[in-house]
Amino acid sequence: MPAELTYESTLRELATDQGVLRYHEAGEGPPLLLLHGSGPGVTGWRNYRGNLARFAEHFRCLVLEFPGFGVSDPTDEHPMMAAGGAVIRFLDGLNLGQVDVIGNSMGGIVATQVALRHPERVGRLVTIGGIGRNVFSPAPGEGIKLLAEFTDEPTRERLVRWLHSMVYNPKVVTEELIEERWRQATDPDTLASARRMYGSKAMAARAKAMAASDEPPYWAMLHKLKAKTLITWGRDDRVSPVDMALVPMRTIPDVQVNIFPNCGHWVMIEQKAAWESAVLAFLTTKEQG
Repeated sequence: MPAELTYESTLRELATDQGVLRYHEAGEGPPLLLLHGSGPGVTGWRNYRGNLARFAEHFRCLVLEFPGFGVSDPTDEHPMMAAGGAVIRFLDGLNLGQVDVIGNSMGGIVATQVALRHPERVGRLVTIGGIGRNVFSPAPGEGIKLLAEFTDEPTRERLVRWLHSMVYNPKVVTEELIEERWRQATDPDTLASARRMYGSKAMAARAKAMAASDEPPYWAMLHKLKAKTLITWGRDDRVSPVDMALVPMRTIPDVQVNIFPNCGHWVMIEQKAAWESAVLAFLTTKEQG
């Protein structure tokens, strides 16, 4: 990463009527919004810091930090519910109309929901794992279960076990990664927010509410998605198994799927060069006709 693209040099703040949204900005060109996933100690910077230099050669990259994860100001809403509103507040606050969006896991779900509700705001959409629903594999996946165990009772050992479920290559889980995730994940406010999302009681309550709801889940509405879409996935994902891609692949009108071998949930980290090449080809290819 070039020296100028440090955490401090790229960090920005945007004041909104629901608190400060923090984000990282790098590069010039068409706007590209990058949305992070969830889980202990996650931030947008940690998800995308390794990819920022490459994308900044082509785009004005904006890495938004969702409320409720310890960087942007939290809101009163459940973090998953707050995320979509934060995206629209962010785009409005920066006077951005339509943007291309990359979303990792939860960020991909949020990006998809925004694209369904506000089709004029999302040009091209790239997702990294996470969207859709389990078709053949059990739900929740192994990584989600380990996430709930950690959230219920945070120990370093449980954090390490969860981190290993995120990757294919265990060497990705360094002591440095464990330490920075542990510090963020055990911050009292961040942990309280995580329990609202991934505590076993919260997950059981959400499953019960979804079973009783008359509202269709977002994955049942993917046939209405207007955005040209690229789905990227790790073949060896143990958090959101790759069979989840089948429903989006079949129902999104204009969609490509790229599955990367020897790769877990963090495709942009484990298959960095191949993933960046595929995504840049998708985002920069001119429309025919």
